[in-house]
Amino acid sequence: MKKNGRVTLPSEENFLAETKELMERWGADAIRDSDGTKLDNEIKQLDAKIYTTYFVARGHNEFAEQHMEECQQLYLMSLFNTALDSTLEIDFMKGYFAEQLQPDYLHDPKKYWEVIDRTTGEVVNVSDWDVNARTNRVVITNAIPWHEYTVSFLVFAIWDPTQMYNHITNNWGDKPHDIPFDVRGPHSNQYMASYLKQWLQDNPDTDVVRFTTFFYHFTLVFNNLGKEKFVDWFGYGASISVAAMDAFEKEKGYRLRPEDIVDQGYYNTAFRVPTKTYLEYMDFVQKFVAEEAKKLVDIVHESGKEAMMFLGDNWIGTEPYGKYFEQIGLDAVVGSVGGGATLRMIADIPHVSYTEGRFLPYFFPDTFYEGNNPVIEANENWLTARRAILRNPVDRIGYGGYLSLAYKFPDFVSYIEQVTDEFRDIYDTIKGVKPYCGLKVAILNAWGGLRTWQTHMVAHALWYKQIYSYLGVLESLSGASVDVTFISFDDVLHNGVPEDVDVIINAGDVGTAFSGGEYWKNPRLLTALRAWIYNGGGFIGIGEPTACQHEGHYFQLASALGIDKELGYSLSTDKYFTTPVVEHFISADSTTFDFGEGMKNIYALSEETEIIEYSNGEVHLASHPFGSGRTVYIAGLPYSEENTRLLMRALYYAAHKEEEFHKWHASNIYCEVHAYPSIGKAALVNNSMREQTTLVYDGNGNSKEVTLAPSEIRWEDVSYEG
Repeated sequence: MKKNGRVTLPSEENFLAETKELMERWGADAIRDSDGTKLDNEIKQLDAKIYTTYFVARGHNEFAEQHMEECQQLYLMSLFNTALDSTLEIDFMKGYFAEQLQPDYLHDPKKYWEVIDRTTGEVVNVSDWDVNARTNRVVITNAIPWHEYTVSFLVFAIWDPTQMYNHITNNWGDKPHDIPFDVRGPHSNQYMASYLKQWLQDNPDTDVVRFTTFFYHFTLVFNNLGKEKFVDWFGYGASISVAAMDAFEKEKGYRLRPEDIVDQGYYNTAFRVPTKTYLEYMDFVQKFVAEEAKKLVDIVHESGKEAMMFLGDNWIGTEPYGKYFEQIGLDAVVGSVGGGATLRMIADIPHVSYTEGRFLPYFFPDTFYEGNNPVIEANENWLTARRAILRNPVDRIGYGGYLSLAYKFPDFVSYIEQVTDEFRDIYDTIKGVKPYCGLKVAILNAWGGLRTWQTHMVAHALWYKQIYSYLGVLESLSGASVDVTFISFDDVLHNGVPEDVDVIINAGDVGTAFSGGEYWKNPRLLTALRAWIYNGGGFIGIGEPTACQHEGHYFQLASALGIDKELGYSLSTDKYFTTPVVEHFISADSTTFDFGEGMKNIYALSEETEIIEYSNGEVHLASHPFGSGRTVYIAGLPYSEENTRLLMRALYYAAHKEEEFHKWHASNIYCEVHAYPSIGKAALVNNSMREQTTLVYDGNGNSKEVTLAPSEIRWEDVSYEG
């Protein structure tokens, strides 16, 4: 008998019969609208929960146009400009999109803007520059020839960036531009509450209010061609305003500078080691957002409806892993699933009744067009996410966009029918059941638990050349039989390493928040970690771990890692240790190595370093004993089945638990075993699109040969004596 439920279907006007058909085939028990679609009354009367998208801070132009002084704001930085003589004129809006952004001349530029000599880092005195509001120029006098200068300036955001993206992608033509307004504005604050109350009365068929999201969009700025110029999915740049700065000064006792936001043009991306001021500003915004969002959620609950938050768009300040999130009182969170890491990012969120993943592809014309096969993307998306679901499932899955587009692809419709059935089967079997975990692994970086399952991301799950060699760590761990936690350098400084952690991973490029930057000059951090490793802990460094040139080391844990990086400073010192070991536990399943972008000029410090892979005159994979502990160095780890196996072996080796590696294990790297001893079940999984044969080991070391069909998941009853 076919199961139903736990699936949300997007729909649209004049699509009733097809919606009913897909509801039955996909077993959907909820229907949603999307940006650009609406549900007609007939669809709302179907036997399903109705999700209605609700835009708190945009989509109300009739109000926004009357209060343009309460538009949301951003601090932006001009291009670098070189002074040729003592006078320099800067076109500070050059490269920005005038349809999205307008300079703020309502508030005094001399008070709220900054001109900086980027050659010296000094702020230019306000008496030495003036603004021409007619031409959007700043004119600097007494400039120093051949120095570079920038202008940090406030703008009003007059077009919501998500609606702008959808507008351009879907060619919405003359559709009005949504104007975003700020909850800190007195009129906006009052309007948000009063409009929601009226909206709830006007939408009696809505069961779930899908807030998309609350107040502040992740930082997304477009260039003069209408293309993305700057995107940071974690950025707080669009939460700044004159009102916010004044409130911050009143609460904290000091005033923010424009530079605290523009950050030399880096805008405090998650890759930057956060300053104390920026962390305090983030905390300030999070507290405010939680207080204001709770008011709206309470209104929804008073109407008898559920409140759901979309983990995207205007999600800044909600921080589902932050200390204020619980106060909001949400019923649910829904987010976009790009793979295993993003699935876990959603599924592991605490303090909500249920979580929901919006799977790919989105039903938009950039994917659903004649000649393309959306099944390929859907299959890849499902297989990567399924690994993570088997560790901790979201409570629901769904899709978004124009259902009429997807309906034109019958193979896609049939494939999603299989996916939804499989998801329900997994969920009904394992929800609330603890899976077998052989190790406890801690990811160590500057952000810690606040960025749980969110490291090395720029624009959510999009691919970037500089990050895929690190994102692979998260993707591999998201579906692995290990317990994963995220800790910060400050956590270690204040509380030490948690007692139950077997292995710490530090991964990232030098100077980034993920590697650690200047944190590695702190002797208390170094002594705490050296002592922990020496007394039996495991440590894995990937890329440029602990990197900070200081006192004769590039890697500050070089003595523990057994390797360091040649910067040219020690070329006069001979390096004799270049011979790889014949075989090693870590590489036992590896036929080839893929370190992604890799790392240049890594060398072994002594004969104690176990070189596992050495090529082009440098070390890419090595292990090293340090007292009773072990360390492993990996030059990079893009996600793949082979690299997932390499990482798992490295973890068990670093933890001195090699003998436990074959518990609930599949010999074939394309297969995995997910065991649930408390219910006597195990899932044998083929993560590939080809048939695979593998030896499968149970928790007692017994093995048998199994052949799995492409993408197959097979449930077996098991017993475990451990």
